[in-house]
Amino acid sequence: MTPNAIDRLVTLLSKLPGVGKKSASRMAYHILDGSSAYAHALADELAALHQLIRRCGICGAFTETDPCPICADTGRDHSLICVVERAQDLRIIEESHEFNGVFHVLGGLIAPLEGVGPGNLAIGKLAARVREHQVREIILALNPTVEGDTTALYLQKTLKEFPVEVSRLASGLPVGGDLEYTDRLTLSRSFRGRVKV
Repeated sequence: MTPNAIDRLVTLLSKLPGVGKKSASRMAYHILDGSSAYAHALADELAALHQLIRRCGICGAFTETDPCPICADTGRDHSLICVVERAQDLRIIEESHEFNGVFHVLGGLIAPLEGVGPGNLAIGKLAARVREHQVREIILALNPTVEGDTTALYLQKTLKEFPVEVSRLASGLPVGGDLEYTDRLTLSRSFRGRVKV
């Protein structure tokens, strides 16, 4: 039997992270039950996403302007760089209102078993930022996992040659947890209690 339009949509939606077949099916029927104007608006936004959004040339965050609003903000402390794994981690930290520095998105974590080495990440760009600008502290806001710890250790060794303090978010984050699911209070305490590495 040839899949119909609903089946094809369910298949596409179920490829999103955290969305199974049942959730994808509910989403598809919700879109179908709703107005066609909503479906068209959703389709237009999805179609334009890759044309409108790009990575910031400085920090690597997703943005419509280059540099991004955070990197372009002269009211922020540019001597303080918070290093995150993914662009969505940056947004979570921003929502905590605990950090007034700038960011650097690595684009992943060192994971040799998955074929991800230091050369696959934006570590060289981070070193260049530290070399070319007056950076006093690097805060490693990486998930407390084996890959996060490995990446933090590698960054610590890489940045040792520069006159910059390297710290890591405190242990308020649960081991094996993910920044995406961390509540604001835990994140706030983690920033205030960060320690040198």
